Amino acid sequence: MKIYTKTGDKGTTALFGGTRVSKGHMRIDSYGTVDELNSWLGLIRDQKIDANSKSILIKIQDKLFTVGAILATDPEKMILKNGKERLNIPKISEGDIVLLENEIDKMNDVLPPMTHFILPGGHTTVSYCHIARTVCRRAERLASLLYENEPFDERVLSYLNRLSDYLFVLARKLSKDVEADEIKWIPGKKD
Repeated sequence: MKIYTKTGDKGTTALFGGTRVSKGHMRIDSYGTVDELNSWLGLIRDQKIDANSKSILIKIQDKLFTVGAILATDPEKMILKNGKERLNIPKISEGDIVLLENEIDKMNDVLPPMTHFILPGGHTTVSYCHIARTVCRRAERLASLLYENEPFDERVLSYLNRLSDYLFVLARKLSKDVEADEIKWIPGKKD
């Protein structure tokens, strides 16, 4: 596979299915942000974290490629006139969402109850997690905007929403693992 094609030199790119759009199109922004998120997850996975979290992050990264493929597909080119799918794009399943929920529940079971918002930080790995969470929220906002204009499988939106929750709880779990202090945000508190 050749890396450079020169077809994007004038500011356009091809979606799955061949449709060319501006590189500033909301669809490109959506799946580009998912790609950015996937890179942050790779950075988290490269840290000294537990084997289960690494394994789950690899599964999530795989699913983010699926999300990216869905977002990168022109909906008009996806279905043939006979109703069959033209492109063989993987799907996000309810099971993918349930996996995130189960992992959130397992982590929450070993964490102290949350009584306040928590300031991001405390350890580099935890901070990477919070950055990934905010990128995930941006990906969700962009995908939601795209969905309003060009609908796709709404499980993608559910997956991104649950993933940001997962990343928040993972940040808390990693704080506990590295014995970093969680600093509570208490509005109006004076030092």
